[in-house]
Amino acid sequence: MRLALGISYNGQAYEGWQSQLSGLTVQDKLEAALGRFTAQPRVSTLCAGRTDSGVHGLMQVVHFDTDLQRDTSSWVRGTNAHLPHDIAVQWAHKVPREFHCRASAVSRRYAYILLDSPVRPSVDAGRVGWVFKALELHSMQQAASHLIGEHDFSSFRASACQALSPVKNLLHINIAQRGAYWRFEFEANAFLHHMIRNIMGCLVAIGQGKYPPQWILEVLAARDRDAAAPTFSPDGLYFLGPRYEAHWGLPDRTPAYDGLP
Repeated sequence: MRLALGISYNGQAYEGWQSQLSGLTVQDKLEAALGRFTAQPRVSTLCAGRTDSGVHGLMQVVHFDTDLQRDTSSWVRGTNAHLPHDIAVQWAHKVPREFHCRASAVSRRYAYILLDSPVRPSVDAGRVGWVFKALELHSMQQAASHLIGEHDFSSFRASACQALSPVKNLLHINIAQRGAYWRFEFEANAFLHHMIRNIMGCLVAIGQGKYPPQWILEVLAARDRDAAAPTFSPDGLYFLGPRYEAHWGLPDRTPAYDGLP
């Protein structure tokens, strides 16, 4: 049986999603919990999109194969009983063998939550990015519009990125303000390592008037990481999850979506 799980997590305590030789990761905690629930020495999972250290997940999707027959509700409750408080299985679904959490995804979605305040975050420290100089919406929207479509995003790619190609199709960027909080939403067929955080660095610089909106076209055309702004903080970055075609029957969101500004 192939099983897909939707996972949410607060990334503050972890060195990212992917299991490492050293460091505490979300994948390590999930696979250990699955192993205890199934009474098997190791359950190996694949994920829809790896997240970096400090980045949060609202609906990471994983799949794995198992011979254990349980109701999907039992997989949720049983696995959660062995997970730490900052990681939770949101749902479980049986899927056909041809389903692949990464290859079957038609797009991936992220949100960046940014606090615009003269005072640093406190109760939401680690869960939002922060700027203390006011941002201007229209200039950021203008800049963001230049990134929509299929482009070579080498200027927004980390040096450690392992993607085979820097060419990605950025489908959607939405920027909205609610009080002191800004919400930036991104959707693309796939993302490069640090791509969103590097785009955020540029959008914030433009929103604060350091550069005009057209500057982002120069950055894009340069295909050189040194042309862009510094990488922005991981604190406010949330993996909203992949989108799949309807015939797979998987959820499109989780209740955690309602907690973001």
